[in-house]
Amino acid sequence: MAAKDTLGRRGEDLAVAWAQEQGWSVLARNWRGERGEIDVVARDGDCLVVLEVKTRSSMVLGGPLAAVTPRKLARLRLLTGEWLARADEAGSSEAQGTGGRARGRGGGPSDVRIDVLGILWPDGSEPRLVHVRGAG
Repeated sequence: MAAKDTLGRRGEDLAVAWAQEQGWSVLARNWRGERGEIDVVARDGDCLVVLEVKTRSSMVLGGPLAAVTPRKLARLRLLTGEWLARADEAGSSEAQGTGGRARGRGGGPSDVRIDVLGILWPDGSEPRLVHVRGAG
């Protein structure tokens, strides 16, 4: 596995642990849709949260948050719609076998948002996390 892939996997592991520390219920990880992948799908109370995780070892290319472009956010909005549609098609709270509740009262989530978790994790250092709530 390439070093960047290993760093990305470590970042996603950290993001899941962070989300659980926030009291969120993690519903899916690396969920694949027609248009790409959602890193983490979680519930924050009655809110469905799509969490994009970007991990970088340095600020050389602008850091982790710089990698989340308007185009990436637009794709995440489409993927979020696909997640919700699959949950409805399944006739339950599951989206294609990912497990966990993805619906709120009244048949759908009360709220939906796209967040970004930027992780700066230089070699030999502790990671620094920046959470952007409602990025998309």
